[in-house]
Amino acid sequence: MARWSSPKDPALEAALRRNRRWVVNNQIKRLLLRFPSRAAPVRFLQSRFKTLDLMGRAANWLRKYPSCFEVFSADAEGGSGEQEPYFGFTKRMAALVDAEEVAVAASEPAMADRLARVLMLSCGRRLQVSKLAALRGPLGLPDDYLLRLLPAHTDLFRLSNPYPHRRNAAELELIRWMPSLAVSAVEAAAAANNSAPRLTCSLPASWAKSQAKMEEFNSTPYISPYSEEWPVPGTDAEAEKRAVAVVHELLSLTLWRKMSILKLEHFRREFGLPEDTARMLLRYPCLFYLSNRYKIHTVVLREGYEGSELREKDPVVAAKDRLGDLMQEGLHEYNQRRRAANLEKKRRRGEIEVKKEEEKVEDQEVARLDSAEKREERRRFYKVLFDDGNP
Repeated sequence: MARWSSPKDPALEAALRRNRRWVVNNQIKRLLLRFPSRAAPVRFLQSRFKTLDLMGRAANWLRKYPSCFEVFSADAEGGSGEQEPYFGFTKRMAALVDAEEVAVAASEPAMADRLARVLMLSCGRRLQVSKLAALRGPLGLPDDYLLRLLPAHTDLFRLSNPYPHRRNAAELELIRWMPSLAVSAVEAAAAANNSAPRLTCSLPASWAKSQAKMEEFNSTPYISPYSEEWPVPGTDAEAEKRAVAVVHELLSLTLWRKMSILKLEHFRREFGLPEDTARMLLRYPCLFYLSNRYKIHTVVLREGYEGSELREKDPVVAAKDRLGDLMQEGLHEYNQRRRAANLEKKRRRGEIEVKKEEEKVEDQEVARLDSAEKREERRRFYKVLFDDGNP
């Protein structure tokens, strides 16, 4: 898989750029939300540090993000009366976490629609719950999405276990077909423009060969990914055309218009995708961008982005972006404080002399003024030399 990537697109690479720190902090946030008081012992986080792929002391990590987490002392568990360090959200972080929860709650109807569409794309209109966990992040589903959605949509979803003797065999099943949802993003765009559905090329005109290939691809009728007639995967052009439409629709349902290729190939059988899905995606650069950034092979829906920004940003994505901005602010504040402390230590040890720094600034100011005076003197000299009134 290492060679399966598209020619580099700087804008989309920037969109994929993510800092591992933000991923870790989001996991810490989720751990903290498991506690009703939103406060947990630092030793609890320390015990989970290896699972977060981190080393060192948890307290040091928390201090790097003073705008997000605060460390304080509280009574230890067990009623021993001893104090131990705890950590929790700052007021600003807690407000943003609450805002994210409000956005998630408001998006529950949209979540139900996305989940129903995914089940409609799958064979038999059902998927294993254990496999759906891989799609939870891309689809923007919270950890407790089953508890949120199933009680409110008993007429739409049902949990079943066709193999009681197997572990993790529970399946989420779509009870009834929803004609109103069986409209792909391509078909919806075509209806809005009063035209026939067709996939559009998001590459510039200079990619002439890719543009021509896309025209050839569109020369035959579009196959809806929600069509109940499935060609055998890998047998002919019609099967590939449907597979391309399925991947396009699946990426259109994700919040960030991207997905790990490994996760996508995890559903080959359920979505009727070919065995060599990555190679198939590479044949359609007008539609898909493949990246191996951070050694994670990812497919991006090109039309979902304008440069490096999403064309349509879900409210949940906007809420998560605000959390990321706060984390960035906290790290910057920590780095500034640490730099100031290091400079102060060096000054105390005599490695940096304040007077020399002041003299350097004064010298720079004198040089600047001197240069300004010389420029003014030259200006007066040439004015006198070339003045028309001069004999």
